[in-house]
Amino acid sequence: MSMAATTVCVTGASGYIASWIVKFLLQRGYTVKASIRDPDDPKKTEHLLALDGAKERLHLLKANLLEQGSFDAVVNGCEGVFHTASPFFLSATDPQAELIDPSVKGTLNVLESCAKTPSVKRVVLTSSIAAVAYNGNPLTPEVVVDETWWTSSDFCKEMNLWYPVSKTLAEDAAWKFAKEKGLDLVTINPAMVVGPLLQPTLNTSSAAVLNLIKNAEPYPNASFGWVNVKDVATAHILAFENPSANGRYLLVESVAHYSEIVKILRELYPTLPLPEKCADDKPFMPKFQVSKEKAKSLGIEFTSVKESIKESVESLKEKNFFGASSK
Repeated sequence: MSMAATTVCVTGASGYIASWIVKFLLQRGYTVKASIRDPDDPKKTEHLLALDGAKERLHLLKANLLEQGSFDAVVNGCEGVFHTASPFFLSATDPQAELIDPSVKGTLNVLESCAKTPSVKRVVLTSSIAAVAYNGNPLTPEVVVDETWWTSSDFCKEMNLWYPVSKTLAEDAAWKFAKEKGLDLVTINPAMVVGPLLQPTLNTSSAAVLNLIKNAEPYPNASFGWVNVKDVATAHILAFENPSANGRYLLVESVAHYSEIVKILRELYPTLPLPEKCADDKPFMPKFQVSKEKAKSLGIEFTSVKESIKESVESLKEKNFFGASSK
């Protein structure tokens, strides 16, 4: 099926996940309107303009999450809207201004533009497992997290977990707005996203891998879900293309403790100076399970975490984030 006549938009298009969404949309023949905060910054645009099909079918537009009406021109004429623009970092001096406002107000600004644009058939929102799994109940090996779970923003505020607060409030606001306005909304909720980078800058989840291979400091005592960026990008597009797609889709290939990620790195790259110790001497944070049923019903075939870590390292090396002498 040719998608040449179908126009879609991707917000925050220069980001890690968004760049792959743009790449795959162009490969499938879509015309893509891509919003970028600063289209004059080559670090934000060159990797997108170099994609196959970009010359013919990629249009870069300036938009700002906190500016009401900023996305009207971006979504105009689009059938699908992929809203990925949202800050992702784990420490903030002013969580409200740095994380919560751009996430919540930005999402509502985009959805408001969609609600008044008759061409928009579906919005696919990039949310996170951060909006799903953290409700204060212990995440132990017998626990199976699925799409019915919701993070408690109150619990996360108490724990100073501001990124989960921002994603939870944004997704909750999105569902309420979509219901009120009759918008067809689907959310994609990935865990820690790893794999190759298209953009030249370092994103937060790739930095988690880089820190293990560059600093050889003690690894964190933490267990996370992990998933490949290409699988996440594909899930967004399938969620738009599949008429029966609905609700939320958790994307986790497997849950692994950082010690297991170090072990994978050691197997793949025995000469790298990798961490030997955990950051504390407490028992390892337990692993938990995540249901894959709904993601697989969308047609996702997950890349193994080992392959994803390998792709991360090769990409970080290729982009000179650490020495090429590291084999």
